[in-house]
Amino acid sequence: MNKSSDPVSTNAAVATDVEQYLVRDPETFALNMARTLENLGKAAAAWAAPRENGDVHDSVAEPVADMVKTFSKLTEYWLADPSRALEAQTRLFAGLITVWQTAAHRVSGVEGVEDVVKPERGDKRFLDEEWGKNAFFDFLKQAYLVMARWSNDLVEHADGLDEHTRHKASFYVKQIAYALSPSNFVLTNPELFRETVAANGSNLVRGMKMLAEDIAAGKGDLKLRQADNSKFEIGKNIALTPGKVIARSDLVEVIQYEPTTDKVLKRPLLICPPWINKFYILDLNPEKSFIRWAVEQGHTVFVISWVNPDERHGRKNWESYIREGLQFALDTIEQETGETEVNAIGYCVGGTLLAAGLALMAQEGDNRIQSVTFFTTQVDFTYAGDLKVFVDEEQVQALEKAMTDRGYLEGTKMAMAFNMLRSGDLIWPYVINNYMRGKDPMPFDLLYWNSDSTRMAAANHSFYLRNCYLENNMSAGRMTIAGRNIQLSDIKIPVYNLATKEDHIAPARSVFLGCRYFGGDVDYVMSGSGHIAGVVNPPSLKKYQYWTDGKPEGTFESWVANATETPGSWWPHWHKWIESKDSQLVPARRTASKLKSLAEAPGTYVRVRV
Repeated sequence: MNKSSDPVSTNAAVATDVEQYLVRDPETFALNMARTLENLGKAAAAWAAPRENGDVHDSVAEPVADMVKTFSKLTEYWLADPSRALEAQTRLFAGLITVWQTAAHRVSGVEGVEDVVKPERGDKRFLDEEWGKNAFFDFLKQAYLVMARWSNDLVEHADGLDEHTRHKASFYVKQIAYALSPSNFVLTNPELFRETVAANGSNLVRGMKMLAEDIAAGKGDLKLRQADNSKFEIGKNIALTPGKVIARSDLVEVIQYEPTTDKVLKRPLLICPPWINKFYILDLNPEKSFIRWAVEQGHTVFVISWVNPDERHGRKNWESYIREGLQFALDTIEQETGETEVNAIGYCVGGTLLAAGLALMAQEGDNRIQSVTFFTTQVDFTYAGDLKVFVDEEQVQALEKAMTDRGYLEGTKMAMAFNMLRSGDLIWPYVINNYMRGKDPMPFDLLYWNSDSTRMAAANHSFYLRNCYLENNMSAGRMTIAGRNIQLSDIKIPVYNLATKEDHIAPARSVFLGCRYFGGDVDYVMSGSGHIAGVVNPPSLKKYQYWTDGKPEGTFESWVANATETPGSWWPHWHKWIESKDSQLVPARRTASKLKSLAEAPGTYVRVRV
């Protein structure tokens, strides 16, 4: 007799399957449930206390109201035509009935039954074998996937929606779908269920304790821990490249790095990182440090380290950031080295500021920057990706109102927005690991940096949102700084414009489109991977690839189709490009040879945490 059709064997297997979900020590389990509720109460208190004291004023109503309004527009389309609504409902019911029939066949022992729908490739939520082996969990999985895809189809096939509303609806549907996934709950996730039973609920006790700690650390908001931060200390095992702070303003510290070669390129290199994150993403550790690698290639490297703003910086706008940041750094380089010709790099919003500064300086006759490299930088925001979901007139007004009293936006707000862009990777896996499993996250330098959030100065952030995301003024020539309408076409120096293929913040297509607005020669390069890994990709790792094809002309799709793919890091390609502009060498420059050293690298501003 076939073993699978043997009733005794089948009953034994079912019994074994069931046993793994049975509580073996009810007394201990009950005690741990009580402790879990106690810790959950502490989490609630940590959330409520700052609000009762007036330290936190929620702006939750605005995003929730925007989501409701967006879904209302979507609902209007489907309910406007009863036959259309009925057709949509029929598709959902048909899918769920098929899932039910599939589950019934499997319970009856029918072999070779195919799933109605399968998770997308790369979806790690349903890897446990019980999602397919156990009829209950298999039904939950397939019903969830059917409903999630049906919801997405409602957005995709809703004619008459403007593109911004469609974009928002698609984003919100995705967020809700991730939040409601059965993988996120103990009773509907077989792996979590087994672990909870095996541990008699002690995992939930630890998890709720961590939740209370993280809300307290966020001063009333959840500061989701993505890495074991106790394993890292800036200047001890992260941001280690030797150098000195040689100048300081209200907004920046300027760091000069020690040379490691006898000769260096005559033109110093100034790096303008984003103020939304801290600069040491380019100096995580010696193996992955772009700064260290650039020094080893013979660059005299200077880096702007932005202040973590507080109420004193509330009125600092883009002109302030250009004058007291970018031009202050150029003045510092000139004083320290005597050089009036500099190569510059701008990363993300640091690159957007650098582009604005270059256009302003071109009108003012300041031509010290002779070549510019942009890392994942947008100057046109037509295709700016999912961050545009958070930017429309009502949302910007609400944000400006929230920033008015304090003079800044809390770093946790911006960090959560960025995490939501990849919530399936940056939110829910950590919610499950930390608060359901009760496990500490692993030590990971990149995620330590990701959690080291910075505040946004009110005037600066408002200018950025309005002029870039909301009104797209920069590429249109409508951006006004220091009383001047700046024009990107005034930037006639050579441009190396790096995009990354899987970027969710500065999409490669958006960066490509921005190339057409510069007034000089532009080399567009696309690296493999995303916004961080595609940039921080040292040659020694031999990872990913990059594409080159000369001038960024025609459509983005045609450029990609005809581009030349090269394995490995783009860093050496960039260095050759720099040398092609000016390869003159001079004796290596020691740090703080003319200016006084104010601190050892990485300085003091970078150490301020929120």
